[in-house]
Amino acid sequence: MPQAQALEFTGYVRSGAGSTENGGSQSCFQLPGAQSKYRLGNECEQYSELDLRQDLLTLDDGSVLSVEGMAQLFNEYGHSPEFTGEHGFSRINQAYAEWSKVPALNGGSLWAGRRFYKRNDIHISDFFYWNQSATGAGIEDYELGGLKYSYAFSRKDSVFQKEYINRHDFNVAGFQTNPGGELEFGLSYIAKPRHIEGANSGWSLTAQHKQTDFLGLGGKNTLALQYGPGPGTALGSTGDVGLDSSAKRYRLVEFFDWQATPRWGGQAQFVYQKDKRANNEDEQDWLSVGARTSYAFTEQFKLVGEVGHDQVEAADGTRKLNKFTVAPTWSPAGPEFWARPEIRLYYTYASWNAAAQRAASTLAAGSALSDSGAFDTARHGSNFGVQVEYWW
Repeated sequence: MPQAQALEFTGYVRSGAGSTENGGSQSCFQLPGAQSKYRLGNECEQYSELDLRQDLLTLDDGSVLSVEGMAQLFNEYGHSPEFTGEHGFSRINQAYAEWSKVPALNGGSLWAGRRFYKRNDIHISDFFYWNQSATGAGIEDYELGGLKYSYAFSRKDSVFQKEYINRHDFNVAGFQTNPGGELEFGLSYIAKPRHIEGANSGWSLTAQHKQTDFLGLGGKNTLALQYGPGPGTALGSTGDVGLDSSAKRYRLVEFFDWQATPRWGGQAQFVYQKDKRANNEDEQDWLSVGARTSYAFTEQFKLVGEVGHDQVEAADGTRKLNKFTVAPTWSPAGPEFWARPEIRLYYTYASWNAAAQRAASTLAAGSALSDSGAFDTARHGSNFGVQVEYWW
């Protein structure tokens, strides 16, 4: 007889309060043109994801029918925590059904709905460099000949995408290239939407290699190479369909997680992205280099530090931002880098050049780097505060 299983509850929460050196509400540092920022002591919102998953039926063949839903809550610092309106939102960012462990698919799954799908990110900068999240349906991890094949058809990346646009994602994983090393390939195709005047089709290709026990430091290394023209410049998600094939994006992602000892761990990243356009004024190159490390002096007290450098070469000059954070941290779950919850006190200092300030003043007036922001015309500033981060 089919059997129902227990309800599973997972989630993520970060919350806190911060201030600038001038006494105002914390203002976070992000370089115009950079697609991410270094997170530690540099997050200006209350944020949570609350997920429920229920296994409805376990069939005689061992396959499982499940449903999953997730609520997402967001509210900017300095505003009442209403999670709605101009300074916040609440939404259901996952709601889907899945039939998993299907023998006919050699252990693969069938799914339909809105879901986080094959998301790849760098934790310290929250950069989702390869994110195929979708509202659609697909076959995931069909195993054949030692490889796992996946296909998804979607019409929206998320509720924030206004237009319905057809996207096809193909993935094949499981290439054993070397001891502890595995290679995966992904192809995304964005069909030309006929209901949007002047729209174009596009595609993107990603190759990613993951290596366990890299350099003998007990961690994992990830290297990804990505390319896409036209709407494929989003490199996995749905990009601007107004772009034609003259628009191209190249990206290299390299990041390394380590836990060399029970008390010393961290993550380091390197990202280089090049955008080509028919109009040279819209071209830019983005470089991001940074690292976060933690050392535990006791089983529950860590000192965490993070440094980051972002640089964007654009027609208006080379923009630069440097950021540093130190955070004494209580870690009741243990001394490891990934142990959560963490309760942090932090101090963050950042400096930027004149080109970065000019760009921020034009593109993001009122932001930390702009001449109308929390630090006025100064090209440096600092924040301090307290934050809790927890996932379960």
